[in-house]
Amino acid sequence: MGGAGVRGDLAEVFRRDYQRVVGVAARVLGSRDQAEDVAQEVFLTFGRSAVPAAEAPGWLAVAAAHTALNLIRSGRRRASREEAVAATADTVSPDVAEAVLTREDRSRVRAGLARLPQKQAVALVLRHSGLSYAEVAAALDMSPGSVGTTVRRAESALRKELIRHASSD
Repeated sequence: MGGAGVRGDLAEVFRRDYQRVVGVAARVLGSRDQAEDVAQEVFLTFGRSAVPAAEAPGWLAVAAAHTALNLIRSGRRRASREEAVAATADTVSPDVAEAVLTREDRSRVRAGLARLPQKQAVALVLRHSGLSYAEVAAALDMSPGSVGTTVRRAESALRKELIRHASSD
């Protein structure tokens, strides 16, 4: 017996789709801890929704990408990032300079991704999270034939964003 307002199929959908939702969010955020927070928020929203269970995988993947991108855009993750950096500062790295550069590169890519048009950013994240063209198309309500074009445009736009911001540094 479920409580008032809780979907009867939530547990089943959670077990089936949790890892994919965390994976999509982690691809955007680069942090499993933050991705799990996003997944929790996404499943809470799904639990209150009337989205049919058959449509849940696509809906959840898009919601995870949107929520993760919004988290980056809002800057709410700054405190968590600072805590994570402080925690890793205590560990010994074989090449500190390389670790710093890698972290900065990832940060630039995430910031560039957050500046893309939402549909392009989500399509790019979903495709690079392992979803097929058909799954991305279904999740974003677009034709499968246009997914490749949207992803290529997103990659091109991201590349331009990274070049533009690299030259302004």
